[in-house]
Amino acid sequence: MSKICTRCLLADFDRAKYEQLIGKSLSDLPPEDLAPFDIRDERLSVCRSCEKLNRGTCLACGCFVEIRAALVRGRCPYKNW
Repeated sequence: MSKICTRCLLADFDRAKYEQLIGKSLSDLPPEDLAPFDIRDERLSVCRSCEKLNRGTCLACGCFVEIRAALVRGRCPYKNW
């Protein structure tokens, strides 16, 4: 069994779980609640460099960062984005 990177997003280490949890959650939301992809990517770039990222979740608030970053109203608990 390979070691899971604690500083990765869920999509980086378990694509099936990502699709099941994140993809399903995002597809259930109205499009107007979702940030544009370029904003999501920018936010996730910040999350990837954050010491609070742990296996796709934020240790500061417990969220899946890929969901929080995708939301128009999503905010970083440390105000990094």
